[in-house]
Amino acid sequence: MRWALVKVCLAVTAMVVVAFAVPLGLVVQEMASDRAFSNAERQAATIGPTLSITTDPVQLSKAVESTQMGAARRMAVHVPAIGGGTPVEIGGGWAGEQAVAATRRLGRATTASVAGGGSALLQPTALGSGDIAVVEIFVPENEVSNGVTTAWAILAGVALALIVGSVAVADRLGVRLVRPAERLADAAHQLGEGKLGARVPEAGPKELRSAAVAFNAMADQVVELLANERELAADLSHRLRTPLTVLRLNTASLGDGPAAEQTRAAVEQLEREVDTIIRTAREQRPATGLAGAGVNAGCDASEVIRDRMAFWSALAEDEGREVRLAGVDRTVRIPVARPELAAALDAMLGNVFRHTPEGTPFAVDVHDAGDAVIVLVSDAGPGIDDPDAALRRGNDGARDGSTGLGLDIVRRVAESTGGDVRLGRSVLGGTEVRVWIGLDGRDGGRGGAGGVRVRGGRRKRRGQAKRPGDKGGNQGQAK
Repeated sequence: MRWALVKVCLAVTAMVVVAFAVPLGLVVQEMASDRAFSNAERQAATIGPTLSITTDPVQLSKAVESTQMGAARRMAVHVPAIGGGTPVEIGGGWAGEQAVAATRRLGRATTASVAGGGSALLQPTALGSGDIAVVEIFVPENEVSNGVTTAWAILAGVALALIVGSVAVADRLGVRLVRPAERLADAAHQLGEGKLGARVPEAGPKELRSAAVAFNAMADQVVELLANERELAADLSHRLRTPLTVLRLNTASLGDGPAAEQTRAAVEQLEREVDTIIRTAREQRPATGLAGAGVNAGCDASEVIRDRMAFWSALAEDEGREVRLAGVDRTVRIPVARPELAAALDAMLGNVFRHTPEGTPFAVDVHDAGDAVIVLVSDAGPGIDDPDAALRRGNDGARDGSTGLGLDIVRRVAESTGGDVRLGRSVLGGTEVRVWIGLDGRDGGRGGAGGVRVRGGRRKRRGQAKRPGDKGGNQGQAK
C-alpha cells in the first residue's frame, strides 16, 4: 500500500511536470528568439531614413558605420541598380543573393539561416525612386538562445524538486496509513493466539482510528464474555456444593455396610469432581464485574433470606443447631439479583455447616443502614485463625476439599453494589461474616467490628496480626 501510493504520486507529478514545464520551456525559447529578431528589426529601421534620402555608396557607408550593428560589422545594405546604374552593396551580406531577391519580391521581412551558425534578418526598405533596398542584419545563435539554457535548467530543477517532494510526502502519508493498519493486523493476530491483552493505539487517519476503537471494544467484549463464562461455570459448579454438603452430612446417618460405604465414596468423588471443575474454570480468569447485578435486577433480601433459611433449617434441626433470625420481618430491597444473593447466602451458610461442629448455633441478621444493607452471618464455632487466608481469592490447589470460591461469590455480590465483605469475631464467640450491600453505588463499608475488609481485590487487616498458614483452627478455610 505504501509503495503503491508512492508510485501513484510519482506518476501524477511526472505528468504534471511534462504538461506544464515542457510548454513553458518552449515558450521561453520562442520569446528569446522573438526578442533577438525584434532587436534586429529596430536596428535595420535606423538606416531607413538615410536610404530614403540618398543611395550614394559613400554616404550609405558612413550611415551604416554610425549604427550599432554597422559598427559591429553585422549590418549590410543591398541597393538595386537605379536608372541603369550599378547596384550598391554595403557590408557584403550573409544570406546570399537569392534570399535578398526573395525578400525584395515578397516586400516583407524574412529570415535566412547562415552557414556556420546564426541567422540573417532581411528587412525591405522603399527608396525614393520606388525601388526596394534590403537591409540585412546578422543575428548570432547565442542571441537567439540567450537565457533559454538557464530557463530549461531552472524548470528541470523545479520539476525534480516537485517529484522528490511528492515522493517524500507520499511516503510519509503511506507510513501514516500503513503503520496503524499493521498495528491493527498484529493485534488481531495476537488476539487470535489467545493474548487477550492485545490492544491497538487509537491513532492515524479517522477511518483507522474508528477501526482501532471498534477492535479494542471487541477485544474488551471478548475478555468480558470469557470472564463471565468462567465465572458462571465456577459459580454454578460451586452452587452444587450446597446439595453435596447435605448429601455428605446425611450419609453419616446411613450406618455401616457396603451400600453406605459406596454412597459415601460416590459423594466424595462427586465433590472432588466439582472442585476440579471450579479450579479449572477459575484458572487465569480476568476480573470482571458481577453479571446480572444492578438496580433493575433487585430483590427483597428479607424474602430471600427466609427462603434459604427454610432450606437449611431441616439440616440445622438434624444437627441440633440453634438458629436465630433478625431483621427479616420487613421488606428490604437491594440492587442484587435474587439468584446471586441466594448463592451468596448458601456459600456463607454452607461454610457454617461444613466448618463448625454439630450443635453449634448460628444467626443471620439484616440491618438497613440507610445507604447500605448489612447482612451478618455469625456462629459460635472456634473462629478463623487466619482471616486473610480465608478471604484469599480462589484455591491454589494446596487445600483439599476447598475451592476458595464461597466468600469470593459473596465478595462479588457486595462489590457489584459498591459494598464490601469483612470477617471478624462474632458476639457468639465464633466467626462473623459482615456483608455491606450499597444502595446508592457508594462504599457502605464504614465502621463496624474489626477484621479483614475485602473490596476491589484488596484486603486491609484490622485488629488482627497476620499469620502464615492456609487453615485456621477447627474451622479451617472458608470457601
